[in-house]
Amino acid sequence: MEQAWKEDALVLGIESSCDETAASVVRGGREVLSNVIYSQIDLHTLYGGVVPEIASRKHIEKINQVIRKALDEAGISLRELDGIAVTYGPGLVGALLVGVAEAKSIAFATGIPLVGVHHIEGHISANYIEHPDLEPPFMCLVASGGHSHLVMVRDYGEYEIIARTRDDAAGEAFDKVARAIGLGYPGGPKIDKAAREGDPNAIDFPRGKVEGSPYDFSFSGLKSAVLNYLNGCRMKGEDFSRPDVAASFQRAVVDVLTEHSLSAAKDLGVKTLAIAGGVASNSALRASMQTACEEAGIRFVYPSPVYCTDNGAMIGVAGYYDFRNGYRAGYDLNAVPGLRIGEKQGVSR
Repeated sequence: MEQAWKEDALVLGIESSCDETAASVVRGGREVLSNVIYSQIDLHTLYGGVVPEIASRKHIEKINQVIRKALDEAGISLRELDGIAVTYGPGLVGALLVGVAEAKSIAFATGIPLVGVHHIEGHISANYIEHPDLEPPFMCLVASGGHSHLVMVRDYGEYEIIARTRDDAAGEAFDKVARAIGLGYPGGPKIDKAAREGDPNAIDFPRGKVEGSPYDFSFSGLKSAVLNYLNGCRMKGEDFSRPDVAASFQRAVVDVLTEHSLSAAKDLGVKTLAIAGGVASNSALRASMQTACEEAGIRFVYPSPVYCTDNGAMIGVAGYYDFRNGYRAGYDLNAVPGLRIGEKQGVSR
């Protein structure tokens, strides 16, 4: 019979949903003992974006090394672990399968309990790492390459989606605009850097609204407006300022993310607002949200950049609370590329 879950339990978190192979050992749901990340960015930059088949093959090549290093840096052996948490969705199906197969193999060989973690719930849980006093309820803006959500965290493992994007995610728009102005991949960090040299008021790009859904996001119109501006300049034989385009585009995205997040937080009486996901490392977004929250009397929390991008620590933290809530997965756990927030396919109490 399985023993009661320990407050200082050690959880191995495994993440392989896209182009980072990552593993981490987390103690007590808050303390990160190791956080090892192998990034494939340099490899995929050659192709201007993530190539799923290449990502999957590289995960297979690196995952054992990454997990071994995470255990070594934490100073523990496999047998000392209390649980194994792995991302099983959403994400690239081939990439997810590598992590899930690895986690199931370790769990089967050792008898250590297994749980599957939702990737976005992992991003939200990254906020617990550096804010030990953070407790639900709070609201979190999740902004990444594939997601733009406002999520109410009712309790540990209990989530309610307040708003979502109707088309492009914020990070996706960053990547497409960066490619269009010749900055390349990955777009987020390169737009952020270029924007520091530009004028955010140089070009009046639109702020997307969704009629009847004031908190939802829409970035496809903004992306099209940038492309139309660039095409107009080229047709007229006019030069354009790359930093000005980057800064003006970034300002439009940040304005929408901030305005909608604060509007929802005020309307719903939220006392704490968090951000998570790759776009959460954007310097302009952090500054804008900080200022807006201070003015509204709302506490603002965010993870360090290393915990904004994909990592094993966030999966270990989310997994810890899933374990504590009684969730376990069997050896039939499978990758679910379209997994929705709050779903527990293959994971039960």
